[in-house]
Formats: sequence, C-alpha cells, structure tokens
Amino acid sequence: MADSTGGDGHDPGRRDFLYVAAGGLGVVGAAGFVWPLVDAMNPSQDVLALSSIEVDLSGIEVGQSITVSWRGKPVFVRHRTAEEIATAITDDSASLPDVALDADRVQKAEWLILIGVCTHLGCVPLGQKSTEVKGEFGGWFCPCHGSHYDTSGRIRKGPAPNNLGVPPYIFLDDSHIRIG
Repeated sequence: MADSTGGDGHDPGRRDFLYVAAGGLGVVGAAGFVWPLVDAMNPSQDVLALSSIEVDLSGIEVGQSITVSWRGKPVFVRHRTAEEIATAITDDSASLPDVALDADRVQKAEWLILIGVCTHLGCVPLGQKSTEVKGEFGGWFCPCHGSHYDTSGRIRKGPAPNNLGVPPYIFLDDSHIRIG
C-alpha cells in the first residue's frame, strides 16, 4: 500500500495550509498595525469644523463690510454699492498687473468675498471699516509696503504680485453663503 505522506511521514497539503494561514495572519497583523497610523493622519474634528463656514449676509447693509475667519485666515465680505460695482466693471479695461475681470471674481455683483491677506508678504490690508484708508482705488490698502487694491480686490499699485484671493464659496440662498 502506497504512503500519501510523500514518504517522509509529512502531509504536503497540510504544510501548504500552514504557509497560507501564517501569511494571512501576517497580512491581518500588518493591517492592524498600519491602520491606526494612517487614521492618525486624518484631520481632527476641530480642523474639519473649520473647513467650511456659513455666513449670514442679511445683516450686512449696502456699503458695509465684515470680516470672518476661515481656516485661520480673514475673509472679507463686502456688500458693494452700485458705485463700487460700476467702478469695478469700468476698471476691467485698466492696466492690471494681475488681469482679472470683475465678473470672474464674483458670483453676484453686489457681494464681494475675498481672502483678506495681502499677496506680497501676508499682511491684512486696511479698508474693511469705513474709517480706514482704502487706498487710491477705493478698495483696500496694505500699509506695510504700499499695495493698493481696487473695489474688486485686484492689485493696482504696489509690490503685491497678485489680486486678493477669492475663496471657494456658494450661495445657499439669497442671504447665506458657505465658504469652503
């Protein structure tokens, strides 16, 4: 009668099973070790909470500006006057260091939403309050190095290389926006 153990008393099918079982256990163990490390790289709950904010626009009068914080940066929300809108559209044809049409920077002409950080060295420009200097073009002025922005947040004069940034935002309804 022939011996099915391969002549040495060991079953080769059992050995293959042990290799597969040990390999599978190793994969499960490695995944159990790596998963907490990968999960720790996800943003924390407080960071996720700051990733988007909702702003109520109903209390902002025409000509008024507010500043909100989004991702640790100031965001300027300005309810522009008809005169500011007309000036911004007229300035589309001006000589601009960073060319951008006003219509490309706003979703609704009366609302201008900008990241309030000067693109030169990261200062916060003046011009949000009615008593602050708004620069030569009626928008914002960075007193640190003399950058002047117009009523659409475009750089017009000074060392800043780019326009004030426009954050991603959507209108939830006529009086609420979500930034981020």
